[in-house]
Amino acid sequence: MSPYQEFERLARQANTNSEALRNAIAAAEACFQAVDHASSPSEKARLRRKLKELLAYAEQLKKGPSPQTRPVTPGQSRRLPTSEKTIILRSSRLHGYVFPPWEAPPSANHFRLADDGTLYQDESEFCLSPRQQEIFAGWKRPSEMFSLPSRASDGGNNAAHKLPSTLMQRAATENDLVQDITTDCSVVASLCAAMKHLSCKESPLLADLMYPFDATSSTPLMSENGKYIFKMNFNGCFRHVAIDDRLPASRTSRTLFVVDRKNPQLIWPALMEKAYLKIRGGGYDFPGSNSGTDLWVLTGWIPEQIFLHEDMEPDQSWARIKDGYDRGDVVVTLGTGRLSNEEEEALGLAGEHDYAVMDVRVENGIRRMLVKNPWCDGLIWKGVGSSAVLEPKTTPNSPAGNSPASSTDGMTGTFWISFEDIIQNFESLYLNWNPSLFSHRQDHHFTWDIPDPMLANSFARNPQYSICAQADGTVWALLDRHFHDEELTITRNRLSTPPRRSTSLPDSLGFMSLFLFSNTDGNRIQLPDRPRWLQKQPFVDSPQTLLRFRARRGERYTLAVAQSSLPLPKYNFSLSFFSRSPLEVSKADPEHFHYTTITGSWTRRSAGGNGAEPTYLSNPQYSIKVTTPTAISLLLCTGNQDLPLHVDLLWSGTGVAASGTAREIVASSGEYRRGSALCAVSRSCPASTAAGGASVLQPGVYIAVLSTFEPGQLASYTLEIGSSAPDGPVIVAPAARTGAAAGRLRTALPPVPQLPPARYTATAAQCDQDPSDARGHRAPVIVSRLTRLSVAVAPRSGGVDAVRVRLEAGSNAHRRELAFSGGDTHEFVDAARGARTLEVDVDPGLAQREGGLWVVIEQMGGGKGNGAAAAYVAAPTVVEVFSDNPVQLGQWEYNDD
Repeated sequence: MSPYQEFERLARQANTNSEALRNAIAAAEACFQAVDHASSPSEKARLRRKLKELLAYAEQLKKGPSPQTRPVTPGQSRRLPTSEKTIILRSSRLHGYVFPPWEAPPSANHFRLADDGTLYQDESEFCLSPRQQEIFAGWKRPSEMFSLPSRASDGGNNAAHKLPSTLMQRAATENDLVQDITTDCSVVASLCAAMKHLSCKESPLLADLMYPFDATSSTPLMSENGKYIFKMNFNGCFRHVAIDDRLPASRTSRTLFVVDRKNPQLIWPALMEKAYLKIRGGGYDFPGSNSGTDLWVLTGWIPEQIFLHEDMEPDQSWARIKDGYDRGDVVVTLGTGRLSNEEEEALGLAGEHDYAVMDVRVENGIRRMLVKNPWCDGLIWKGVGSSAVLEPKTTPNSPAGNSPASSTDGMTGTFWISFEDIIQNFESLYLNWNPSLFSHRQDHHFTWDIPDPMLANSFARNPQYSICAQADGTVWALLDRHFHDEELTITRNRLSTPPRRSTSLPDSLGFMSLFLFSNTDGNRIQLPDRPRWLQKQPFVDSPQTLLRFRARRGERYTLAVAQSSLPLPKYNFSLSFFSRSPLEVSKADPEHFHYTTITGSWTRRSAGGNGAEPTYLSNPQYSIKVTTPTAISLLLCTGNQDLPLHVDLLWSGTGVAASGTAREIVASSGEYRRGSALCAVSRSCPASTAAGGASVLQPGVYIAVLSTFEPGQLASYTLEIGSSAPDGPVIVAPAARTGAAAGRLRTALPPVPQLPPARYTATAAQCDQDPSDARGHRAPVIVSRLTRLSVAVAPRSGGVDAVRVRLEAGSNAHRRELAFSGGDTHEFVDAARGARTLEVDVDPGLAQREGGLWVVIEQMGGGKGNGAAAAYVAAPTVVEVFSDNPVQLGQWEYNDD
């Protein structure tokens, strides 16, 4: 691809107009240079035509999009299967009402007055707070509210036309929407910020969202029968929301719904507010959500939340916002976090409150926003700690400063504030993007049964999707959690004063996130960090979260949905993908063909701790028989998310784990990981060096050892074993027990004496080849009854390099080994891991018949091969006997058998 072609590709796939223009100019410059270096007249002519095309394209970008026509919103490129249509229909019922999916604009018949003059009355119930109830004067129609002619005064003939146009037409100047005794600050802030899009003269959004509507005047029509229908976007699609025109009247000058101070009789914002409150539970005491969610529902514009106190790129974020705002492609709102009363007073900001952004400018090098507090008498920014000198617009009759009058033509509660002060003093920046920025969209709807807490720290039961783009470019993935009745109950319970403490109700709506993975072939992943995620979103308590990423053509990605503390057992979700080129999106396939799930627990007897503990092999173990080469994964999870877990997969010729030596370990889960651990042998996770880095497990018998970090840590667990053998799943069974120490009597021998180096001539290699070449110490063991026992050498660091231990009967040529460490080969093992024998049954008669029962230890260190003598150190080594009956142990003696 030539340079000008690459720049042209970047221009046509750019996110913003300025980015496209920059790349288009670069493409034209590169093409101009190519003309000078053309090798033939025909090539030069072709390049000149291309240059002319690129220059025309750049000129078109300079002009920006036509203000007369709103870009077309991308339609669905995917046909929904029946199962997903069922989810959409089931999500239609909310708070006792049915909100059917939107199919087509309603006909005029919906709004005609009945022959008998009866007005439409919605049976929905709307709640009021105790404070609102104090001034509530009943539900009244506009004609009653504003002392206007009634619809019946003209016998019902075109009665709605008799009502003044001020009820639906905006004032000549900008609107000034405010809230008074209402708690839905996020809704009013959303309406304030979106007014320029909702009610602009050319192609207003409201034309497609509110009915009846007059396309000629670009204003809503008065309904003859008082019925209004809104098209609102929630629970997976646009839906039909019908209300009447009754509004809560006040017996005082205070108001109970959103009001335009420039035109107090303008009612369509109050009707839109009422429709939104209906779908959120029907309460004017609505506790609020966030303006990003509200605008997603009201307009269908894509919500994005930026946490200002997290790692963010201020310059990059500002450039995106400024460009999108100038083009009319983004609505901007702000949210504060918790603030003390003193902080509120000092800053002039309300805590946990949403603000509308009315303008975005750069003046004299200062980046700033015009921000509006939707409260009719709310605090305004006082500039304390301001990092920039603000120069707000002033009116002729008002002093300069950050006062409401000086901010913009007397608009209530507005103030200019620098972008740097916004980052410092606000918590969230909400951006709602025009979906027309994209040419392709597809929605996927699914139900998620929230996994058992045992699996909460893994992605084993999380929804996951495979994504593949047909061209390089930006992809946006939006996760939308459907509203549920129970969520309103939880919210009201949490915000009630005093709080209602209920053991049956959670106090949080929970959190959710999206994780993106590459190099997965689009398959499912089992842990959020195996493989390492490519990109992830912060966990948010909002019903929506957006992940933006740059996709490479032909590469398959895996997108995983994650949650934390979602309180309900089941949720419906929608996952929407926006792009400028076609996408292939499907549910991610499992990595393996077969899965076997096992449950168990670490008990007092089986919680043996990590591999450095002498009780390690008392941990739960499972025998895994592999009959044909296969990739395999072992996912270990527990409900205790703070408990560090680990899985070792050991080779076993006998069906038991001998000692857990490095040679026996085929694969492991790596460092101990809290809540879950994954041990895998596959192309993405090859086996350990001991297995030659293989991507499949060869036929044989293996032992899986499941451990916690410390001995005695008790918990339940789930082990999920995945395999891909064509002949079926691997065969899994509890492993035969090894030298298990848990639940046994623990008897320690005296520290092993120093071994004189001169007494030892065998090298490590010689000792491994013939155990009889090794020399060490032995101590007698006396049992009084049939006893099951094992011997363990405690791990140690420094001094001794290697060690092995055995239990034997008899002496000299008649000695017989009963149990030994080092597996079938009796090899020396790393002293840092310790050594263990299998359990064995012994009786008093055995010792009498064969000349005694002995613990024999051999240790080696310092020898460096080539026949060099092994050097032994004086540091004490601890040896212990674990038995089910008391035993007597004697003193160590030099063993020269």
